[in-house]
Amino acid sequence: MNARSTAGSFERAPDQWHTLRPDEIRHHLQTPHGGLPEAEARHRLAQYGPNRLAPPKRRGPLLRLLMQFHNILLYVMMGAAAITAVLGHWVDTGVLLAAVVINAIIGFIQEGKAEAALDAIRAMLSPHARVVRDGHRREIDAADLVPGDLVLLGSGDRVPADLRLVSVHELRVEEAALTGESLPVEKGMEAVAADAPLGDRYGMAYSGTLVVYGQAKGIVVGTGGATELGKINELLTGIQALSTPLLRQIDRFGRFLAIAILAIAAATFLLGTLGRGHPASEMFMMVVALAASAIPEGLPAIMTVTLALGVQRMARRNAIVRRLPAVETLGSVTVICSDKTGTLTRNEMTVQRVVCAGHVFDVGGVGYAPVGDFSVDGHIIDTDRYPALSLAIRAAVLCNDAHLREDDGLWRVEGDPTEGALLVLGDKAGFTQNVADSDWPRRDSIPFESQHRFMATYHRDADGEPWIFVKGAPERILDICTQQFGHDGERPLEADYWRRMATDTAAQGLRVLGLACKRAAPAEEHLRFADVEEGYTLLALVGIIDPPREEAIHAVGECHHAGIRVKMITGDHAETARAIGAQLAIGIGKPAVTGAEVAVMDDAELRRVAMEVDVFARASPEHKLRLVQALQDGGQVVAMTGDGVNDAPALKRADVGVAMGMKGTEAAKEAADVVLTDDNFATIAAAVREGRAVYDNLKKFILFMLPTNGGEALVVIAAILFELTLPLTPAQVLWINMVTSSTLGLALAFEPPERNIMGRMPRPPREALLSGFFIWRVVMVSFLMMTGALGLFLWEMEHGTSLETARTMAVNAVVVAEMFYLVNSRYIFAPVTNREGLLGNRYVLAAIAACIPLQLAFTHAPAMQAIFGSADLSVIEWLKVVGAGLLVFCVAELEKLVMRRARVAAAEGPA
Repeated sequence: MNARSTAGSFERAPDQWHTLRPDEIRHHLQTPHGGLPEAEARHRLAQYGPNRLAPPKRRGPLLRLLMQFHNILLYVMMGAAAITAVLGHWVDTGVLLAAVVINAIIGFIQEGKAEAALDAIRAMLSPHARVVRDGHRREIDAADLVPGDLVLLGSGDRVPADLRLVSVHELRVEEAALTGESLPVEKGMEAVAADAPLGDRYGMAYSGTLVVYGQAKGIVVGTGGATELGKINELLTGIQALSTPLLRQIDRFGRFLAIAILAIAAATFLLGTLGRGHPASEMFMMVVALAASAIPEGLPAIMTVTLALGVQRMARRNAIVRRLPAVETLGSVTVICSDKTGTLTRNEMTVQRVVCAGHVFDVGGVGYAPVGDFSVDGHIIDTDRYPALSLAIRAAVLCNDAHLREDDGLWRVEGDPTEGALLVLGDKAGFTQNVADSDWPRRDSIPFESQHRFMATYHRDADGEPWIFVKGAPERILDICTQQFGHDGERPLEADYWRRMATDTAAQGLRVLGLACKRAAPAEEHLRFADVEEGYTLLALVGIIDPPREEAIHAVGECHHAGIRVKMITGDHAETARAIGAQLAIGIGKPAVTGAEVAVMDDAELRRVAMEVDVFARASPEHKLRLVQALQDGGQVVAMTGDGVNDAPALKRADVGVAMGMKGTEAAKEAADVVLTDDNFATIAAAVREGRAVYDNLKKFILFMLPTNGGEALVVIAAILFELTLPLTPAQVLWINMVTSSTLGLALAFEPPERNIMGRMPRPPREALLSGFFIWRVVMVSFLMMTGALGLFLWEMEHGTSLETARTMAVNAVVVAEMFYLVNSRYIFAPVTNREGLLGNRYVLAAIAACIPLQLAFTHAPAMQAIFGSADLSVIEWLKVVGAGLLVFCVAELEKLVMRRARVAAAEGPA
């Protein structure tokens, strides 16, 4: 929507208002100095519509519920339920259908939560606005604002629409949620270039941002969907949530498996009926049993349990998972795109450098906690032995309007974060605000104003001597100084030295402030601007930055070690982003790309740049979204972190969105899949570790499940192929599959992460669930199980054992082999022939312990013998069964040894 005059004489894209002067805005929008007439406001309201964000089109609850069943996993479960119903196993049918319904309900609830992201953005709109209409000030519903309205802003107000400021008095606006700028932005009335980033449009105030200081008047240039907030809402509405890598893999795996099962079942039926002359009814029941054994009906359950356990472990590590599949997606990420402020950094401004005449002091410690040492060239020093440093610290604390407080062990700043950093500096040196107020009482002050670019305070020391302290922009402080104070007292000012040090400090990404003093009283009783014009002594330059978290530095290193690229995408300035990136080992030796540069790139160029560059600065919501899409188009699995409403579109688009829970906006949290309760990047690295463990455990379950199902199928197929007596009846096949296999496999969901899990490269995003190695192991173990069960059956039949006893031994051989192979499956490549491997997972031991009495009942209980046609076994026969299981265990461990040596040889390459 383009705001324009009712005469239709002006039309301009909404992002161009910042290029016009205030008088041009008044002319083009026909806004009188007394505000719009009420009649004209009503006319424009009818023309442009209310100042609110349009609700998105949503599917009805019934359609949303039905769509939850459109899932390959649920199709598999419903197919298994249908087969068990044909066989008359109604209990199994009921359990499977209950699992289907529960999964659908969980998905229905999660989708409803995801839609709350749009509601959270709409909640950011101010409910009321103070306007001037017909020459009178009044408060109206913000929804009634129209382009051309004259709006009044004051401290504490939420900006109700996009405004072009026409009158400003010390206005500072908190725009972090929209731009990522870590400090409140000082606003003015000046026009800026058309390509200025959002954070540099100082003459604009945007809907949803917060006024933290000062007053202003502004003319509405955008309402509702035409605001910057509206653009973000539109971006969110147009983004379709992506399927996770695991669900895509399971979908492909399920289709492949379904086709394979149908083909084998049809071939078996034809072979048995046409080739071997078995009755069609008998073969149909056997084929149904084979299909039931091959369908991984335990997979949805094991997925849900494994993911749920991952959710619990992540919650203990301060990561709250809002969508269950996001657990595994974190484990598959190849790129993490992180916001800077509050995620990689502490969002607590900290003095790191103090430059005095002849000395450069480094200040230890980070954040608002007043803990840290002062050092020169790596050697800790006593501040009292450096008079210039001591006096500079005194000036920093005295010329200050902020307050530092401790609540329940947490330090926080009330007031400007930069001034708070100076108070922390004083506390580290022992000159606290309490000491300052008692020993150096303030008599008067000149508050900071953007046009003067300094603050001044007048004090009397303990001896009653007058002092004036000044802090402000380095170039402004240099203009009023004629002397400098160093280790040997006052000397004439060396302006070139100070300019060089200011440039060097700023080049390190630090915000620079100058500190100066004059031992004199004001010309009159109160401070005047004339008292701050000349005759000052320069004390120091102070370098301040929002430092990186120590744990984030370690976590970024851990991600790099795990083969995950970390990219910083921030709304902050390029110099600051580069400096923080260097400290975090992100983008070292590479340029930082700005949002303005991203805007002019086509999709192909952006894909190349997104892969090569690691630091992006001055990025708007559209830029962040395009960067995430470019990485995904390049085949990457992307995790995006953020805390502002400007991050919400990229959070929703990413494969897994991670929002900050402490300082994040509701819009960001509702758009995300995972919320960090400690706002700490290190938690993401821990969550990646858990996600990889979840995927590992799912792979282990599939590697366990498919050979056990395959072994059963091969036993029956071999018997039909070679015209042998069937070693297993359909009922016995279902017993193995439904009672023992799923019970045993569930224990693998509780496997802890393997030790080297963060030392691997991320798995390729398009990697198939059934790799060549997987297929080999499935086939190998399937043949081992078939060999043990069928060989034992044929041996017993050859030596005159009854058919019932031989079949009972075959069933038990398969089940015991599954027990042994369950232990093998704890590690995909590592050996389990050690104490940790054999006893390290108590759930595996419990599953085996639970399975043993089931098999004893199957074998020896008269009721079970009547149902399944089983028979009692002697001790010798049981030992033969255990031997068949040991065959699988030993060969599987031998295969692992060969595979490990082959991988080592491949890694070392040719000599």
